Amino acid sequence: MSKQELAVLGQDGVDGCCPGLLTAPLDEAQSVELAKVFKALGDPVRLRLLSMIASRAGGEVCVCDLTPAFDLSQPTISHHLKLLRQAGLIDCERRGTWVYYWLLPEMTDRLAGILTRPAGKPLPEPAGTAGNA
Repeated sequence: MSKQELAVLGQDGVDGCCPGLLTAPLDEAQSVELAKVFKALGDPVRLRLLSMIASRAGGEVCVCDLTPAFDLSQPTISHHLKLLRQAGLIDCERRGTWVYYWLLPEMTDRLAGILTRPAGKPLPEPAGTAGNA
């Protein structure tokens, strides 16, 4: 029987363990870093691009397959993809004329870990509502 340890996704960030929002407040550096990621995800075009890249069979997609899905110019699509790359959500590689993109699951796992409520723990009650049934 193997004695390998199982890694728990979403538990390790760039600087070690990142607490979930319900377990501890984010520090200033974490807030600044995560705000960039959420800002990148806050645009419908970028969210859709990320979804198209993440759900692609084979794990990567050519920009030539992304652009026709939008009523936007190629430079605009490239700008949105650049912002997703800067946020650490995707990466890319140029192959000849085309650029291929793939998801960086470390960041999506990290976001999931931060936003996930610890198993079995109830949400904290808002102040002033205890005993007011």
